[in-house]
Amino acid sequence: METTASIDLPTRDLIDGIVWQPLASMLDPHGEWQRLGAQTLMMQWTVLDGVSFIPNLLDLPTIEDAPNWRRIQREPWARKIIMGLASYGNEPNARRDVAQLAALSAKVARARLPFKPSAYYFPVEIDPTWQGAAQIGPLLADIPRPLWVSCYDNSNVGGAALGDWLASFLPKDVGVMLQDGLGGHMRTAESARQYVEALRVRLGPERVALIPEAFRPDGSGGLRAATAQELRPQLDTYRGIETYVFEGPHYLTRRIIRQLTEG
Repeated sequence: METTASIDLPTRDLIDGIVWQPLASMLDPHGEWQRLGAQTLMMQWTVLDGVSFIPNLLDLPTIEDAPNWRRIQREPWARKIIMGLASYGNEPNARRDVAQLAALSAKVARARLPFKPSAYYFPVEIDPTWQGAAQIGPLLADIPRPLWVSCYDNSNVGGAALGDWLASFLPKDVGVMLQDGLGGHMRTAESARQYVEALRVRLGPERVALIPEAFRPDGSGGLRAATAQELRPQLDTYRGIETYVFEGPHYLTRRIIRQLTEG
């Protein structure tokens, strides 16, 4: 008989959800993210490089040992699922083929699915260095709503300028998830919150969410999980902001969750 994690009420409502990046090495996410308040699972994508993580999706090949969607949708941290659509693992290639990916995403969103999405996410990331970003606006027309995109700003143009730029081409019914930049030490949590406040003013509060990065450089060119001591002030700074932590299964371990809830 299939079982799921017990439904624990959060002792500290620190987050709204987690981001899961489906990969061949991460097909079976387990965790206790509901203890932090998570009730929404945001999938980064459903189709990556032409391979589906959902069996029998359109005519696409399915990854070997596909995720157990029956279990996942019953988890307390996945009461709602924001469905990531189609993308590539290589960002320049994804931007080059953004029109094809948007067309495929529209089909994927309307296909028969093993769960009911609460919203959709188009996973071609936006930043101010993308000179062709404005083309994305009309390409999103055929994708169902509610719909989110994500952006980052490693160029540090500032929240107001970023908001003006996004408003110049994004449809008014598309939300923006901002990556906070702490994972690469691009900014502080206080600066990330200022970005969010500026985006809220320009786009509207209901269109803005934040992706706190739960990783840090490991000093040797790779990444490590952020410690509870690093995460606690980061997440506390974002109180009142809709947040989806990246990346839950890789970095938000049971030990770190316990330290956050007991701290």
